[in-house]
Amino acid sequence: MESIVNVEKAVAKSLLDIKAVMLRPDEPFVWASGWNSPIYCDNRKLLSDPQARENICLWMAEIIREKYADVDVIAGVATGAIAHGYLVAHILKKPFVYVRPKPKDHGTGSQIEGILNPGAKVVVIEDLISTGKSSLAAVDALYKAGADVLGMVAIFSYNFNQARKAFEDADVELTTLSNYDTLISVAIETGYISDEYTEVLREWRYSPATWGKKE
Repeated sequence: MESIVNVEKAVAKSLLDIKAVMLRPDEPFVWASGWNSPIYCDNRKLLSDPQARENICLWMAEIIREKYADVDVIAGVATGAIAHGYLVAHILKKPFVYVRPKPKDHGTGSQIEGILNPGAKVVVIEDLISTGKSSLAAVDALYKAGADVLGMVAIFSYNFNQARKAFEDADVELTTLSNYDTLISVAIETGYISDEYTEVLREWRYSPATWGKKE
């Protein structure tokens, strides 16, 4: 596999090239957590770019081969990581399941779709890590179903302290292809963002829960 730094930069450049990153410091995005954000990263746009999609899934598969050679099943987190998860499972020739945010309110009431046998060793695929709450909820659902979760591989992380602590507390190993700090560095190098936004984006990174809120 290419060096970690090269992969981080390549993924960040892909996100910028396909305009998956949107900047709106003057009219912040509001996340489900209630946080205001001057930036929004939509990794699902990667699915529309065949080369970027292939590279990312090959890199994720290679990480899994190196770190989790005894994996039995690949699990994608709905909805953003279903497609990427399936493609990684296809590359590795492993069974695939996906995890809903909550059990269905009809039919079988399933939260995990697909065949997951108790004791199966699972690697979870996620598209983006923000606070980590929804990602770890998927891990919890897998544990409750009797799975042995080996770790999680994600495309991108905002690198929030809150998320890092949440994964540490849950004892879940997280590996990401790229991250917020690399994205901003590449965006500055390529002229994707102007100098006037640089400080705003760095300030938000260190205090996302309070950024943009009136005293």
